[in-house]
Amino acid sequence: MKVAVVGVTGVVGETILNVLDERDIAVDELGAFASRERREPLLWRGRTWPIRTATAEALRGGGFDAVFFASSEDASAQLAEHAVAGGAVVIDNSATFRLADGVPLIVPEVNADAVSDEHRIFPVANCTAIVLCVGIAPIARAAGLRSVRVATYQAVSGAGRAGLDALAAEEKAAFGLDENLESSPFVRQIFRNVIPQVGAIDEFGDSGEEKKVAAETRKMLGLPNLHVAVTAVRVPVRYAHSEAVFIETERDTDPLELGDAIAAAPGVVFHPDGNVTPRDVEGQNLVHVSRLRAEQGPSKRHFQLWVVGDQLRKGAATNAVQIFELLAERGLIGKPKLHAL
Repeated sequence: MKVAVVGVTGVVGETILNVLDERDIAVDELGAFASRERREPLLWRGRTWPIRTATAEALRGGGFDAVFFASSEDASAQLAEHAVAGGAVVIDNSATFRLADGVPLIVPEVNADAVSDEHRIFPVANCTAIVLCVGIAPIARAAGLRSVRVATYQAVSGAGRAGLDALAAEEKAAFGLDENLESSPFVRQIFRNVIPQVGAIDEFGDSGEEKKVAAETRKMLGLPNLHVAVTAVRVPVRYAHSEAVFIETERDTDPLELGDAIAAAPGVVFHPDGNVTPRDVEGQNLVHVSRLRAEQGPSKRHFQLWVVGDQLRKGAATNAVQIFELLAERGLIGKPKLHAL
C-alpha cells in the first residue's frame, strides 16, 4: 500500500502517522508532504522518508493508493483533485468538501452505510461534531431526535500547534519562566480563561465553529431538519473536547433505555455513574458519555448528557484512519477513479 500524508509536520499529520502505526496498517511506501521541502527527513517505522513540497504534480504522479490531507483548506482545494486524478482516495481533515453535495461525511460508528463505490474524496468532519455525533447517534437510533443544544468546551489543540504553543507560552509567562509570548490564534488570553468564540463571528452573532457543528451534525446523522443550537467555547485544556448536550427525543423514553443504547454502541464508553473529564481521555480513541439524566418536569423527551473525546484522536486522526480501514475493507482503495468527487 502506498500512502501519502499532506501536512505531515503538523500535529494532525503526526497523529495520523501514530495511529497508522498503532493500528498496524500496512504501508509499503510513505509520501511525506508539507508546505515546503524540509532538510531533515521524517523518521517513521525505522526508516527515513524525505519531506517534500506538496504539489499537484507530485500527488497526481505519485501512484498513491490513499492520500491523507492534514493541512489547510487551501491545500485541499488546490491539490485533492490531483490526488484523485492520480488514482488515490483522499481523506481530508479540512472543511473544504464537508458540506459539498454528493460527498459523504463519514464517521464509521455513525454512518458507514453512506459510503458508495463512486466516492473518492472523504472529508473528516469537524472534531467537535464528530465527538458529539458518536455520543448522540445511539440516542437518535433508539428514540429519534427532535432537537440538540450543545455548549462546547474545546481544547487548544483544535487550533493546531499554534494553539498548543500559545497555551504553553502563556503558562510560562504567568510563572515568570518566559517573557517572550508568541503570537496567539486566540482572540483573548487562554491561560486561566475561557473564550466564548471559536472562529469568526458573522452578522447574526454565530461563530464559524458553531455553524460547522450544526450543519455537519445534521449531515452525519442524516437529519437535515434537525434543530441544532451551538455555543462554542475555547478552554485551557490541551487535547480533549468536552460538550454539555441537551436533547429532545422524538418519542417518550427514559435514561435507562438511552443509557443501554449508548453502552451497546461502537466507539463510545458509557459511564452510568460519576463523570469523565478531558484529562481522563487524552490519548484515547473512544468517546465517553456520562451524566445522562432526564430534565426535571413532566416531559419524557428532554435529557442532558456530558460527552468527552480527544480532539486530535477521534476528532481528527483516528477518524481519518478508521475511514481508511472502512474503505480498504470494502475494496475501495486502489480502485480506478470513477468520478472526481
